[in-house]
Amino acid sequence: MFGLFKTRAKPAPEVAPQERADALLQRLEWTVLRRLDGVLQGDHRTLMRGNGLDLADLREYQHHDDVRHMDWNVTARLQQPHVRVFTEDREMAAWFLLDLSPSVDFGSGAQRKSDVLRGFVGVLARLLGRHGNRVGAMLWGAGDNAVMPARGGRDQVLQLLHRIGRALPDSKEDSGVTQLADLLRSAHHTIRQRSTVFVVSDFISEPGWEKPLGELAMRHDVVAVRLLDPLELALPDMGLLTVRDAETGEQLLVDTHDTGFRQRYAHIAAQREAQLRQSLGRAGVDTLELATDDDLFTAVMRFVELRGHRARARVGGKRQLPAHMAPTAGRTP
Repeated sequence: MFGLFKTRAKPAPEVAPQERADALLQRLEWTVLRRLDGVLQGDHRTLMRGNGLDLADLREYQHHDDVRHMDWNVTARLQQPHVRVFTEDREMAAWFLLDLSPSVDFGSGAQRKSDVLRGFVGVLARLLGRHGNRVGAMLWGAGDNAVMPARGGRDQVLQLLHRIGRALPDSKEDSGVTQLADLLRSAHHTIRQRSTVFVVSDFISEPGWEKPLGELAMRHDVVAVRLLDPLELALPDMGLLTVRDAETGEQLLVDTHDTGFRQRYAHIAAQREAQLRQSLGRAGVDTLELATDDDLFTAVMRFVELRGHRARARVGGKRQLPAHMAPTAGRTP
């Protein structure tokens, strides 16, 4: 039951979806992207790993080089170990696998998880698209589980935000427990060319998604973007509450004034956090957590720093994450 019972957020005033998308993208460009432009200074290249390698040069082997890049023909001819130096093809596709199930339409504060999802997708899609990368998406829980083929340009980002905005109100209908594994298996068959894949979800789902996620990560560069709300980690003392499962419609009366109940809730939450981190780690994916009380700019910079560290680790060998990026009980880098 944990993680699914939640109260409904008050709906926002009705605005035409296309106007919402355009206004959102303009706000993100002014409040987040402009700030990112001032600090990234080319580090956007670490956000995606190219889909191919071009031979650029040959040089003598050094102790930290990957032996898989050894050129044995040149080594035998010159009687000196030589390795091939490659340049990575940076122009590739980014795909967003978006969980738009009813549990995402929740927030205990000013933002819902769906708001965080739209903001993150808007920033990353626009940032990557401006540097020649194509952006595609698969929307799960959008009625027909829509697929948007990967394309470039600002209009593609607007269309994506528009589609998300249209899909989210429909997701308020009870649709059963999320089957995240279905989205991941579908992506495995849909995305043929090696890409960077962002799986954006709260990972409140039926079990069984771990294996499809690992299989997807074997073909693509996969980033798990986990959405969460502070209320899913700990309950405040709010007295008697009627909570409703957003996905099945089940209702339950709980007494949050009961200290023992709050402690049991927090214990179950901590167990789920640990299990989720272990599952994502075994799948071999990078993980970014986005909370509804997060600052989007800070979260994106945290992601850039993580990806930069991973890139350096691939060149210089395995390294530990910096202390401020290491997983904690509440957050994962």
